[in-house]
Amino acid sequence: MTSTRKFAGSIAAACLALAASSGAALAQDKFEWSANIGGTSDYVFRGYSQTLEDPALQGGLDASYGIFYIGVWGSGVDFVQGSGGRNSGDASVEIDVYAGITPKLGPVNFDLGVIYYAYPGADDADGSELDYVELKVGASGEFIKSLSTGITYYYSPEYTGEVGDTHFIELNAGYEFQQVGIFTPSLSGLVGWGIYDNDSTLDYTYWNAGLTLAVENFSLDFRYWDTDVANNGLADERFVFTASVSVP
Repeated sequence: MTSTRKFAGSIAAACLALAASSGAALAQDKFEWSANIGGTSDYVFRGYSQTLEDPALQGGLDASYGIFYIGVWGSGVDFVQGSGGRNSGDASVEIDVYAGITPKLGPVNFDLGVIYYAYPGADDADGSELDYVELKVGASGEFIKSLSTGITYYYSPEYTGEVGDTHFIELNAGYEFQQVGIFTPSLSGLVGWGIYDNDSTLDYTYWNAGLTLAVENFSLDFRYWDTDVANNGLADERFVFTASVSVP
């Protein structure tokens, strides 16, 4: 546990140094915003279904000014079989609020942020608080034309369910093809590792790969998910379809 905390501390120190070195020169003094809404056949987060394998509506709002950004995103969720209603004690919605900065150093784009995950309506009487906070450090770039790659590290001092310190590391890649008809297709994938300081038996690996078809502000995503978690139907292999539209 000590080594992972030292690692998290080192990452945080590096982030502060990068943010300080960015300076005002990186600020573009331009306010931008966007909104999105969509639906998915199964809300999967880090390999686990968050809706008992049922569909969910999702949407968000983002704003940025120079290298600074802030946003909110929400999705329907369902964690308890057979529950429902405002007083059931089961969360029916997840609301994420996030903010950060996106400095650039040479060809590398960084993302330094914080995310608060909230589950209004959840019954936390048993002490298993669902709400939690994560710090995020990401780096990405396009070193080969049309091929983007990146790595992101997430740290929570008290992960959902109050299981203690957790670390998630994700590697991702995506390739955008030339337009075919009205669609611009792209292939993308991700592999991630969850590390639990207080209980190593919870550690696991998850991954996905999929095809996205974009046309103007519309997006259709066909994705395969899987994990190495045993004996858990909510974390087994599955295909997920997601459709969304964004403005402006």
